[in-house]
Amino acid sequence: MTERAILHVDMDAFFVSVELRDRPDLVGKPVIVGHPSGRSVVLSASYDCRARGIHSAMPMSQAIPLMPEATVIEPSHHKYSEASAQIMAYFHTLTPLVEQVSVDEAFLDVTGSMRMLGGPVQIAQKIREYIRAEMGLTASVGIARNKFVAKLASTYAKPDGLAVIAPERTEEFLHELPVSKMWGVGKRTADQLHALGIETVGQLATEPEARLISRLGEHGRALRLLSRGIDNRPVEVSRDEKSISSEHTFAVDITEPQVLEGELLRLSHRVGQRLRQHGKSANGVGIKIKYKDFSGITRSKALAAATDSSTKISESALALLRKLTPLAQPVRLIGVRAERLQDYELGLQFSLDPREEKAREAERIADQIGQKFPQSIVTPARFLRPKE
Repeated sequence: MTERAILHVDMDAFFVSVELRDRPDLVGKPVIVGHPSGRSVVLSASYDCRARGIHSAMPMSQAIPLMPEATVIEPSHHKYSEASAQIMAYFHTLTPLVEQVSVDEAFLDVTGSMRMLGGPVQIAQKIREYIRAEMGLTASVGIARNKFVAKLASTYAKPDGLAVIAPERTEEFLHELPVSKMWGVGKRTADQLHALGIETVGQLATEPEARLISRLGEHGRALRLLSRGIDNRPVEVSRDEKSISSEHTFAVDITEPQVLEGELLRLSHRVGQRLRQHGKSANGVGIKIKYKDFSGITRSKALAAATDSSTKISESALALLRKLTPLAQPVRLIGVRAERLQDYELGLQFSLDPREEKAREAERIADQIGQKFPQSIVTPARFLRPKE
């Protein structure tokens, strides 16, 4: 390949695969990672479970009846983070141009690495061999001249495969795919395209641009370019998070304001921890509520000054919730979001209130204890409940 060489590496059933390293007796058997009780959702499923229609984010109450013989393993997020960190560190030994998309996938621009390491296929094989031999896991890799096609190629290669889309075969590969497979095409956009009589990527590529823009705006122009295999986005070494959020789905629908407020406090504490962990501060706070009938509502507010304080985040989140009460329906899910993020140092402002500075220092000390002793639980006293 004389053009850009982009790899998309996607781990196969990552959470399940990590768990099976500790449970070899379950290899080859149906496995679901998720909490078995309440209204939890599937986090990951083995491929035999997927063949029965089980997928990530499916409610466990729907997934388990589809394959009742499956073993359900509760998630161990620290193990997934450790495995992910090892994988990403290895990628950086091959190229400095690594864009981590999630805990189990990344783009690599290996154009500048080919003189030393060989062609993109050789580099992809090297990656797959390392992940299998050193970590006991499998990965699928897509190779193409840009990120859009490489991601589609890795999906095509699953599970445990390698797919190469040469530049001259890009349009041939794309044009038979349904538009719903495209990056950036969700259900709503797919419905709009179907209303225009567009079912395949090839049909999208030949659609007049003006017609797409009239229906989809600038998104229509971008999709038409992608349908023709044109994607000039670089591999971004640094992906700044635009927001950090945390949500909770209740086991039963909630009507009591004090229960909702208590959960908001916990979620705000978690969001604050993640802000401090990433060295970020937030200029805004939002909340999300999903009602019994699955309808939802979001609210947000700007902050007077950027903060990484769990206390400040919870105060704003509670104020937003109280403006919505009385709520229209019982609540099944509630969430907190820190938004408009920036590096902490850029928004650093010292408070004149000594109580606020003491609270922030206490949060930071609790973070340090949690990092040094991962099995310990350090939490604000207001979260503790007396024993009956």
